[in-house]
Amino acid sequence: MIEAENLTKVYGIPRDRAVPLLRRADREDAVRNAGGFLAADGVSLSVSPGEIFVIMGLSGSGKSTVLRMLNRLVEPTDGSLRIDGLDVSAMSQDELRPLRNRRINMVFQHFALLPHRTIRENAAYGLKIRQVPAKERLERADQALRRVGLERWRDSRPHELSGGMKQRVGLARALATDAEILLMDEPFSALDPLIRRDMQELLLQLQAADQRTIVFVTHDLNEAMRIGDRIMVMRDGHVVQCGTGTEIISSPANEYVSEFIADVDRSRVLTAANVLRTPLVTARPDESPGDVLQRLENAEMNGVFVLDGADRVLGVATDEALARALRDGAATLDSCLVGDCHTVPPDLPIVEFCDLAGRHTVPIAVVDDDMRLLGVAPKAAILAALAAPRKVGHA
Repeated sequence: MIEAENLTKVYGIPRDRAVPLLRRADREDAVRNAGGFLAADGVSLSVSPGEIFVIMGLSGSGKSTVLRMLNRLVEPTDGSLRIDGLDVSAMSQDELRPLRNRRINMVFQHFALLPHRTIRENAAYGLKIRQVPAKERLERADQALRRVGLERWRDSRPHELSGGMKQRVGLARALATDAEILLMDEPFSALDPLIRRDMQELLLQLQAADQRTIVFVTHDLNEAMRIGDRIMVMRDGHVVQCGTGTEIISSPANEYVSEFIADVDRSRVLTAANVLRTPLVTARPDESPGDVLQRLENAEMNGVFVLDGADRVLGVATDEALARALRDGAATLDSCLVGDCHTVPPDLPIVEFCDLAGRHTVPIAVVDDDMRLLGVAPKAAILAALAAPRKVGHA
């Protein structure tokens, strides 16, 4: 949906003078020496339809500059930009206007509500700019306000609402236009932590229903990890790393990223799939207790998952149960099966099941929707995943 290549923004120097400087090997020094500032330097990104793509970094990293170049509210000094195949970087202002009005909408940090208009009128404002008839735009505004839980406040004024409610109005205004792309510039950063989390949850609920393409700027790593399908980390105008939250947590690109993620709640980002291991031993129900007991002894284990022909978990056979069955002369494992295990899906965050690790004779079983065993989540693997990452380049 969005493809940007080598987007670059220089402030303080006219474009015709800045572009030759960008061709030099010492581009940063050249721009600085000419009295300019290189706010974004060769940023390339690709955002898929229906994706929440997060741009994150500290103040001054260039993230908001990149966001605003995507609809040319900030004019790129260099680089190319395409939206759904359209060459946006070559569009005139007249061509840009319908793109901004109909296909792209922005949600700002400080709400940008019109104080003299009602909440309903604020939610309908984008449609008024499009010259949508009054009846239709108010109906669509009502529908959007209903979706964000503000329908009964539609006749109020912005000063009567809390910060979280004002941001809901901003979100409703974007929803009412039915834009395919939302550009969100730190929309929740001014909110209290609990309200902020509520807004994140609301955004995820709306996204599950609408599947819009969202580019979301934040400086909060936990927020980025919670809502982003992929995250692009920026520093001093450069892209440092781009990947899923799990990839960034598991394999930070450099020491800067490693330090950046040091305080993130890894238990809420990493999932069962990230600690998945192949079980050392499994068994079939028609095997003899003696054979299985021998394999357990060799592996120094106290229990084994018993699987059917499709690898579905039938139960667990403990070493004690196997020993009893062997003494009783049992030929199969039927008499040994117990439900002494806990199963989780692969996408479940570790925080939801880590307290169960070590409670059973076998590790936590990671299964698909048909109860097929995908692997196990041993306690040691969970603890290792939750441990603070080593700094890159350090022992």
